[in-house]
Amino acid sequence: MPIANFSEKLAKYANLIIKTGVNLQPGQTVVLYISVTQQPLAHLIIKEAYAAGASDVMVKWQDTFSTRQFLQHAADARLENIPEYLVKEADYITAKKAARISVISEDPDAFAGIDPQRIAKNQAAMGKVLNSVRKATQNNDLTWTVVAAADVAWAKKVFPALTEQEAVERLWEEIFKTCRINESDPIATWHEHDQKLRAKAQWLNQEQFSALHYTSAKTDLVIGLPKDHIWEGAGSYSAENIEFMANMPTEEVFTAADKNRINGYVTSTKPLSYAGNILEEIKFEFKGGKVVDISAKNGQTILEHLIKTDDGASSLGEVALVSDPSPISRSGITFYNTLFDENASNHLALGSAYPFSIKNGTNMTDEQLTQAGLNLSQVHVDFMMGSSDMNIDGIRADGSRVPIFRNGDWA
Repeated sequence: MPIANFSEKLAKYANLIIKTGVNLQPGQTVVLYISVTQQPLAHLIIKEAYAAGASDVMVKWQDTFSTRQFLQHAADARLENIPEYLVKEADYITAKKAARISVISEDPDAFAGIDPQRIAKNQAAMGKVLNSVRKATQNNDLTWTVVAAADVAWAKKVFPALTEQEAVERLWEEIFKTCRINESDPIATWHEHDQKLRAKAQWLNQEQFSALHYTSAKTDLVIGLPKDHIWEGAGSYSAENIEFMANMPTEEVFTAADKNRINGYVTSTKPLSYAGNILEEIKFEFKGGKVVDISAKNGQTILEHLIKTDDGASSLGEVALVSDPSPISRSGITFYNTLFDENASNHLALGSAYPFSIKNGTNMTDEQLTQAGLNLSQVHVDFMMGSSDMNIDGIRADGSRVPIFRNGDWA
């Protein structure tokens, strides 16, 4: 059955993305990354952006078919030789402190069957070229948000028993539900949700645990936390003190890991869509902050290339706490999309930490961040490892312990 009032809900969604997602201010430039298949939503976002006073909207159309053809057939040298105009564009976006909107809708298996080494080469090259935008985003020098839109291939992956039309409609329903579009006032509802998660973050900030100890049937891992670390949830603040929602939906509170103090093993509990491939049953063993052993039921070669991207790719940058009874978890749906699946589960991120995760971190040099224990990398890849049997203890500097999670929920 078609979604009732779909056009009205899509318009409310676009308004939420502009008003709450990036909290657009008059005179700002907007950069919109969106698939060519999502033109109706793109047009609504553009309309809302200009209505909110945007100076201009740059649309970066994306096309999975074109990208797949490029990765399959481009000369090896071209995979690593990124055009100069992309460098200048990245610098322009950074200089403008543009509000960045990324709309995810692509097929989780979009690049399955392509040589993982070719994908890794191109991603590493693009990572270096787009370094200025990446650093500005991770430093919250600008406002940014990641949201989703339903497309056929992704919808069929999530709901394989449904027809294409039914699957797309069902996925849109889940997007609207988890992003609170069905509420009479989504913006007010998001503000209330923000305050609830902020209260959790404030308690953790007061405690200033030295480390976290995760235990479950598949995980036994101790992660150190840097001195003066800062937990955030749900909203973040830009350098101009503008609050924005980096992810919609979001159910997490998060901070940085101490890259030098990570020991034990951890096993993923949900599939990870990375580089157009599905990785399943990932297991990492850490010693002294570094991955020393990995395995995966599916995607091990992709995983091996990922942790070799640079020195920081084999350590952790982020720790995030999500209650197992969260709305997305209760749905029982595996979305094969990190934006959704990470909000159903505690998760960790390989690669870079966010500088704002420690006191005065946004004013530190890379060397100072490293000395403080934050991980630096050109990658940041979240993987889900929470479960209904997971316990987490906060370890204080004196060795005493405080229950944070019991059986997958806040203690």
